[in-house]
Amino acid sequence: MATTENTPSAGKTPLVELKNISISFGGVHAVEKASCELYPGEVVGLLGHNGAGKSTLIKILSGAYTRDSGTIYVDGQEATINNPRHAKDYGIETIYQTLALADNVDAAANLYLGRELLTRWGTLDDAAMEAETRKVMNRLNPNFSRFKDPVKQLSGGQRQSVAIARAIHFNARILIMDEPTAALGPAETEQVGQLIHQLKDDGIGIFLISHDIHDVFDLADRVVVMKNGAVVGSARTGNVTKDEVLGMIILGKCPAGATPGPGASTD
Repeated sequence: MATTENTPSAGKTPLVELKNISISFGGVHAVEKASCELYPGEVVGLLGHNGAGKSTLIKILSGAYTRDSGTIYVDGQEATINNPRHAKDYGIETIYQTLALADNVDAAANLYLGRELLTRWGTLDDAAMEAETRKVMNRLNPNFSRFKDPVKQLSGGQRQSVAIARAIHFNARILIMDEPTAALGPAETEQVGQLIHQLKDDGIGIFLISHDIHDVFDLADRVVVMKNGAVVGSARTGNVTKDEVLGMIILGKCPAGATPGPGASTD
């Protein structure tokens, strides 16, 4: 686990810290004593092969799984997260690769899905929902203009904008982004990158799960590498090369520029 001295937020309290998190399924250790932290305005890339434990660790933070042991801290205080509602109460939102959008309705309907605004007569207040959607989208993506179109007609980058807007409109402070640029073209990938930089500027912390090491180096301040359910190590992206991070992913070896975790090779 990286120490605070190795982060741009030295001396500050992490937005969230996972400490010695473990979970097993049928006797198999999916995650074992994994620790990492996330600071305000920071992007942490979580890397590892399929089955390394990164998605399981993040599902514990999002409340989809309940950990067997370990502690989660939010703003330095121990947090109880046993289901997704608990996570949302702490300002933790997850944007899955599928985005979980309702394709047949527009941006405003997606933003307020399940939390619709009503008029005093009990009908949907479409005007108020669209006005609020325009405000949040203008802050996040000023070029977005397709407010009336069903989201199935939007580009991949625009759909990401809607999913992110839905999360931050309801006061998310910690975002989990699962493969946000998967299946996107270069222009859309650049658009998502701009969205992430905007979120950073707003002080939102982001866990970025990705198989694309190039995207991670473009977007993340730090990387945390997992292998066989354990954290191999963490490092600022400016202190390690892509080849060194690949060595962490494949061989479990921690280079000189990284802080080793309990899963690092002792060779």
